Amino acid sequence: MISEFPSFVSAGYFQFAITPGAPAVNFDRLRAALQKDSPVPGTLLILPELWATGFVYPQLAELSLQTPWLLEQLSELASLYHIVLAGSLVERVDGEDGPLLYNTLFFSGSDGLAGKIRKQHLFSFWREDDWLTAGVSPRPVETASGWVGGLVCYDLRFPETAKIQCQQGASLLLVSAQWPLARIDQWRTLLQARAIENQVFIVAGNGCGLSNDIELGGHSLIIDPGGEILLEAGEEEQLATIALDWQRQQQLRQRFNTVAPAPYPFDDQEKILGLAECVRIVGLRKQQGQRIVFTNGCFDILHAGHVEYLQQARKQGDFLVVGLNSDRSIQAIKGSNRPINEESRRARVLAGLGCVDAIVLFSDDTPLELITALLPHVMVKGADWQEDAIVGALEVKANGGKVVRIPFTTETSTTKIIEKIRE
Repeated sequence: MISEFPSFVSAGYFQFAITPGAPAVNFDRLRAALQKDSPVPGTLLILPELWATGFVYPQLAELSLQTPWLLEQLSELASLYHIVLAGSLVERVDGEDGPLLYNTLFFSGSDGLAGKIRKQHLFSFWREDDWLTAGVSPRPVETASGWVGGLVCYDLRFPETAKIQCQQGASLLLVSAQWPLARIDQWRTLLQARAIENQVFIVAGNGCGLSNDIELGGHSLIIDPGGEILLEAGEEEQLATIALDWQRQQQLRQRFNTVAPAPYPFDDQEKILGLAECVRIVGLRKQQGQRIVFTNGCFDILHAGHVEYLQQARKQGDFLVVGLNSDRSIQAIKGSNRPINEESRRARVLAGLGCVDAIVLFSDDTPLELITALLPHVMVKGADWQEDAIVGALEVKANGGKVVRIPFTTETSTTKIIEKIRE
């Protein structure tokens, strides 16, 4: 049984300059470092981001084929020294449309792969999103010595990614990174902030040297739950560990706990907006650089197919607006016996979905006026619609946006539900 707090004796990092596109060379460097300065049993050791390959984008698909071999080698090392090794590698998932590649933080222990956490936020400034796929639903990993959360480089800038994992039981956070020297002060500040706000130990392993002509910052860090820096590397290669005092974390959380409280701070009815207010809010979101997504429908008797569709729509951008047909417009389309639920109730149920950010009722036969007023970046409809038949598609594309057609994966419909009830 795993205790509330992990039982790692110590934690550390191996900071080094990655040889691009050479997994075997980089693994040999790790093995040699462990032979030279063996950590005590029960140590958790973090490696830099994409430590085996670096960001050699055109080669990543091919290099991903070596990841299973690397994980086997890591497990052998972990077993030899009785430690846990963690660091991000390129993960390959083959599908019908070709392989998807993820930047994944793997945890390797004596018994093999303990778990993994995919990078949630891809760094578009380095074109990462052109080559890799973002992860979803970050969850901490259960190791033999306790629950551990993980962030990969750019994830560090998003507090909720750390918070979610700590609320799920992580008492220690690992950060695997290739953070540039030019922003090393932000690196240190953000790491201390994540430690303080979550009352967790932070163990962060950064790369050093050059990566695609960018000088990496080094300065791998171990920080205690109160934000105190316990250990910090310089800008050269270094393997270092330090003993962890878990009583320090326990004492902090017993005095006051900033991790456990998770009240729901929203009134979902506030998502139901008039057109003018929605235009104002969307304008502010656009100014912040957010991608606005729009879809529309009746959503009468909300079912699993609707929810899956709306969730996929939300994933196309940063803010989802749902145009909701009014009762009058539904009657004009479907007849006088519809809708089953009146517009205010349909809007309230939609507002309760976390994937929906705003709802606007419209009474016209089509949502064209709504679309032209909002001019979203992404227009979403079901895959059963041909693009040239989608109202508003021309206007969205003319404004530089795009149209995405999403298939319904659940075989159900409001009409079928109504028919079944009547039977």
